[in-house]
Amino acid sequence: MQHASLLLAARILLGLLFLVAGLGKLGNVEGFGQYMASGGIPAILAWPVVLFEIGAGLALIAGLQTRIVALALAAFCVLSGVLYHFDPADQMQMTQLLKNLGLAGGYLAVFIAGAGAWSLDARMGRDAPVTA
Repeated sequence: MQHASLLLAARILLGLLFLVAGLGKLGNVEGFGQYMASGGIPAILAWPVVLFEIGAGLALIAGLQTRIVALALAAFCVLSGVLYHFDPADQMQMTQLLKNLGLAGGYLAVFIAGAGAWSLDARMGRDAPVTA
């Protein structure tokens, strides 16, 4: 049971990041769209991104479709890090890039481990660790 509680803690901590970020963007989706456009992503995708962040955060916390969500969040972290933080001349941006890459590693670890016993995936009988 100890592993189940640690996986739950990991899912909550990793999911909260996206849930809070998505909810925070609801106050100014238009401004977020402009920020997205600065990185070459069409501003019209702001709402889908905000909804993705909220939905993926909630799904990860609940342990629903955990592996798919974890892979999507890992890809999101890498892509957004490269598009918006890769600036070798700016140490702060490079630190943000490394943070995104580190988070991607955490999401990949959740992908491998699965949601754990305390999850909706486990309740539905579809969670087993990935093996080599």
